[in-house]
Amino acid sequence: MPKTQTTCPACRQPVVVEIQQLFDLVQDPQAKQKLLSNSFNVMHCPACGYQGMVSVPVVYHDPEKELLLTFFPPNLNAPLNEQEKQIGPLINRVMTALPQEKRKAYLLQPQSMFTYQTLIEKILGADGITKEMLEEQQKKITLLERLLTSPKENRLQIIKEDEKLFDIGFFTIFSRIVQSTISQGDESSKKELLELQQLLFEKTQVGKDLFGQAKETEAALKALQEAGKEGLTRDKLLDVIINIKSDIGLSTIVSYARTGMDYAFFQMLSEKIDHSTDSTENKNLTDLREKLLAMTDEIDKHVKEEFENSKTILEKILKAENIEEELMKDIESVSDFFVQNLESELSLARKKGDLERINRLEQVMVVIEKVLSPSEGVKLLEVMLGTKTDEEIDALLVENKDQITEEFQALLNNVIAQTENQPSQKEVSEKLKVIFRKVLRFTMKANLERKEQ
Repeated sequence: MPKTQTTCPACRQPVVVEIQQLFDLVQDPQAKQKLLSNSFNVMHCPACGYQGMVSVPVVYHDPEKELLLTFFPPNLNAPLNEQEKQIGPLINRVMTALPQEKRKAYLLQPQSMFTYQTLIEKILGADGITKEMLEEQQKKITLLERLLTSPKENRLQIIKEDEKLFDIGFFTIFSRIVQSTISQGDESSKKELLELQQLLFEKTQVGKDLFGQAKETEAALKALQEAGKEGLTRDKLLDVIINIKSDIGLSTIVSYARTGMDYAFFQMLSEKIDHSTDSTENKNLTDLREKLLAMTDEIDKHVKEEFENSKTILEKILKAENIEEELMKDIESVSDFFVQNLESELSLARKKGDLERINRLEQVMVVIEKVLSPSEGVKLLEVMLGTKTDEEIDALLVENKDQITEEFQALLNNVIAQTENQPSQKEVSEKLKVIFRKVLRFTMKANLERKEQ
């Protein structure tokens, strides 16, 4: 992405920011996720720690849904002709990226979104997520804010007033906030959130159900771990399963130990049923077998569907004119199943001596390895973090001077911003700041030397 230098609104220091204005699903299949996650055009000021979005015009294009949307931030106060001047080149890039036969009428009438929120609503609306759904979610967020900002003695009353809003959706939002707070190391907020969570588990029906399910899952996993301390055998697994009293606990065990529930396992269970002389025990064991067969069958069906789906996607990629471009469109589908299929097909092609198919399969493998491997900048930063002295960092800067670019500095700024508020990462954060100061000094020195020449 192109970079621009802007000024931090808090401390007025210059900051280099990666800027993305065009979100075109033709050129970048991940464009929608980037836009919806608000993870683009974010300024991280290394001087004062300020973080916020930079206001720039944005164009969004989804050819499948025939959406061409534009948004020009009102705070830029640009006249209409200036807006068109800035938006025009972005729309031209959309047009030129499409083959002539795919250029349709909607491209000639881009829709202007007057607020960023309406832009998001329009994109989500095309996916079937209505404004009403968003408003319902916003009600839950507002309710959560009320609970967190109101005096603790008022929380029970708020819970009673808005009891209908405490559904699975509310607890999903709440869980994400709790996990985010824990990962950031904010102990004060974490304590406050966990205290509120416990109250909601006790005082709402959905909370009580979720808490009960969580305890059952926890107990099942604990039993499985205990049984596997000295090696998990079929006998031990069967004993654990027989002692599980809830369907939640049972499904938890099945999901974790499906591979151990093979023909021999079910044969052991059937023998146990045949040898049981107690009618109640016999019925319970028979019911248990039926439940386990249904659960394992469901898992197997899901695995088969995933495997077949990944096989279909692989074949589609192999038939494409540009393998890398087609793979990047489906990069989210690259799962363990996809890689298993890829390796299997590559092995089969080698046995058959099908050179053309081998070549195309290896191209897919190379792209996947390239996507999954860390960038050169990340590798260099990892080496720097592993140094023990300042002299080693200085030596690395000289040795890798061609890599000390604006992109590397932006990477360094982002990593500093992610770690500086996490107590568990304090040592890493301090080391990153040392590296940042040395990189800054190194680049300033290099710039001065170039000017003198």
